[in-house]
Amino acid sequence: KIQRHNRKLGDLVEKKTYDLKTQYEHLAKLRRTHILELTSVIFPIEEVKTSMRDPADVSSESDNAMTSSTVSKLAEARRTTYLSGRWVCDDHNGDTSISITGPWITLPNNGDYSAYYNWVEEKKTTQGPDMEHNNPAYTISAALCYATQLVNTLSLILDVNLPKKLCNRQVTTGLRSEFCGENLSRHRFTRAVKKLNANILHLCFSQHVNLDLLHPLHTLRNLMYLVSPDTENLGR
Repeated sequence: KIQRHNRKLGDLVEKKTYDLKTQYEHLAKLRRTHILELTSVIFPIEEVKTSMRDPADVSSESDNAMTSSTVSKLAEARRTTYLSGRWVCDDHNGDTSISITGPWITLPNNGDYSAYYNWVEEKKTTQGPDMEHNNPAYTISAALCYATQLVNTLSLILDVNLPKKLCNRQVTTGLRSEFCGENLSRHRFTRAVKKLNANILHLCFSQHVNLDLLHPLHTLRNLMYLVSPDTENLGR
């Protein structure tokens, strides 16, 4: 009698476990569908190729006597970025940028957003219409604002708590918008970008994105890999 009871109990546990696994798989598919729809209709993220030519190629054309070692050094220098006081290797440097919501809203692929706070600091001393139009600061802040909004939405869909709190809009509670409001100082801007990058990496880790694809400074590229249809575990 006890053995029969244990067998029935074991069968019940096995059935409940199977049902739970099935529900999790169904939920993962729904999450994946919602995310892919969100990032194809509202927040498309794409790689935008630039028409820059390799300095090594240009130099070699103008100086036929240039040695192969010099060409190699120029190519290596082009793949290196001086960022926050140190040199960072970046194979995509100068070749591409990443857009969000449209090709006109882009971020530098190498994670160098110094054009933003350089413009803010210059605006303090220089006034005029030229300072308000055709500057990269607006594009960078807009892209980061959209990225923050997308990350916060993804955390809700995936039910993943983010390690850093970022607000992407002005609300009645008095929370300050990180990128959409007033011009940020270099310190505040850099801190906000680091928080955003940390949240993106946290989401990537939760969805088992291939670590070889990730870079701590590549904000939108990491996000692009996260929501890619090729990410097998997206929605888990």
